[in-house]
Amino acid sequence: MSDDESYELLGFDNVLLSVGDLDEAVAFYGRAGFDVAFHLDEVGIALLKVGKETPGLLLRLEDELRHRPPGWATARVWLEVRDARSAARALAAAGVQSADPPFSVATGWTVEFADPWGNVIGLTDYTKRPELARTP
Repeated sequence: MSDDESYELLGFDNVLLSVGDLDEAVAFYGRAGFDVAFHLDEVGIALLKVGKETPGLLLRLEDELRHRPPGWATARVWLEVRDARSAARALAAAGVQSADPPFSVATGWTVEFADPWGNVIGLTDYTKRPELARTP
């Protein structure tokens, strides 16, 4: 890019996830521990809060989208938590099945789960690298 066409990436706005049933998706993510910032049936969207940040997970209704398993090459959204192994236990207690048990990553642990439409969410911690964590 030339200097007059450059831009600076400032951060995330929202991460959009397509779902086939907005009420079902809001209920699913509620069981997974997400709070709803707003739910607008008239335009087919709901925003899920992610911590104290303004951006969140934006659920968008796609009428023709059916339940499907996640594909191996599916993009993933990972969100920071204090303890991914505790999060995995809380997900299981709420009836949200994770793809695998928590697994070790360079910064700590991660657990992944998929919604009924194949969107994959990871909950990851920084227990091995606490200096990089948002929280102490």
